[in-house]
Amino acid sequence: MRFPSGFLWGAATAAYQIEGAAAEDGRTPSIWDTFSHTPGRVRGGDTGDVAADHYHRYREDVALMADLGLRAYRFSVSWSRVQPTGRGPAVRSGLDFYRRLTDELLEAGITPVVTLYHWDLPQDLEDAGGWPHRDTARRFADYATLVAEALGDRIGMWSTLNEPWCSAFLGYGSGVHAPGRTEPAAALRAAHHLNLAHGLGAQALRATLPSDAQLSVTLNLVEARPLTASAADADAARRIDALANRVFTGPMLSGAYPPDLIADTAKVTDWSFVQGGDLEAIGRVPIDVLGVNYYYPSVVSALDGSAGEAAHGDDGHGASTHSPWPGADQVAFHLPPGPRTAMNWAVDPSGLYDLLVRTQREHPGLPLMITENGAAFDDRLDEDGRVRDPERISYLHGHLAAVARALDAGVDVRGYFLWSLLDNFEWSYGYSRRFGAVYVDYPTQRRIPKDSARWYANVVRGNRLPAQP
Repeated sequence: MRFPSGFLWGAATAAYQIEGAAAEDGRTPSIWDTFSHTPGRVRGGDTGDVAADHYHRYREDVALMADLGLRAYRFSVSWSRVQPTGRGPAVRSGLDFYRRLTDELLEAGITPVVTLYHWDLPQDLEDAGGWPHRDTARRFADYATLVAEALGDRIGMWSTLNEPWCSAFLGYGSGVHAPGRTEPAAALRAAHHLNLAHGLGAQALRATLPSDAQLSVTLNLVEARPLTASAADADAARRIDALANRVFTGPMLSGAYPPDLIADTAKVTDWSFVQGGDLEAIGRVPIDVLGVNYYYPSVVSALDGSAGEAAHGDDGHGASTHSPWPGADQVAFHLPPGPRTAMNWAVDPSGLYDLLVRTQREHPGLPLMITENGAAFDDRLDEDGRVRDPERISYLHGHLAAVARALDAGVDVRGYFLWSLLDNFEWSYGYSRRFGAVYVDYPTQRRIPKDSARWYANVVRGNRLPAQP
């Protein structure tokens, strides 16, 4: 299976998960610093204080990327490293780190792709209300301007937000992500203000960057599948589709929130936080490409009152007594049969194919980019110093084959970013989950490319997928 000429092959990371240096060069706490230092929030009491120490080892990591033949690297900027309180001027040392990283990438022939926000809101802004507070969207636009002014001459591909669904609904709904709040109405307000932040941020970027810069946003779109062919299960899938997907694609790409979402959540909020001019602002600057993150499909049904049914017990987002799905209390999630990853997520590449085809159909003319796809497995460093991870190779082969099928079906997919370059701090799972193509021995910070890294390097170099994993 050959991929188109110019197909962009890369790997992705996020600032808090890999950088470390949590209190160096003027950086102040983000919500994830506070959350991870709160007892009981993160498995094993792990924090991102050191993580993969990328802040000090970025040259080594860029050399690894070059050795693997990567064409692009998607990274995020730590807001509180650049603008410690979320307001005011930038800290030069923070911007200088990203200048050095970008220059190192360019020198190695690797295209830098930057994400402005990957969940690490400055704690000062959370103290002022966080994403449920309207002013946070305005602060984000100011921050976007600062970063664009510093890096716009070096970077041509920009994404405003990564997975705003997680920021809103895991951070303010179920509480399994920072800041750990469990307020359904606040989660919906947060979703709207993240939409507004994208719109205002895109305007700031377009006003600051060169005219040929490409703008995007990255969404973890959900392939919601009904458990059965019943009308009730189909309606359950519709509800989840509205809360996971159309709450963002509606205002960002179509200029409106879907009426069924408003109706579904009417008992939670009256949506009065949507002010005049908001929807126009959200979609004023069109994006050039839509980033799509995919890991597994969601199988749902309508609750029928059976003993033991749980509305969100198997949704894959971590255990909580609070649901991240406001207005969908009568929806149950199910684990499908078949292989699973260490996250207990189903391995099902067909979900990626179906999602890409549907997204292209609903938004024709909008190019797509796979900005995250990968899997965690129980990787071990063998006595011979090798990390054998055939399950990950099989996972990647299946999902890249799904991308190739989508291309053959006419879907305009421009590239693929493996999640993740390095083993890292996996949010509330701490260091107990390894997603990296490169194994990190945390006590020594030694990097060891896994078998999957070498396999992926061969795919990248040949721009083709072998017949067998």
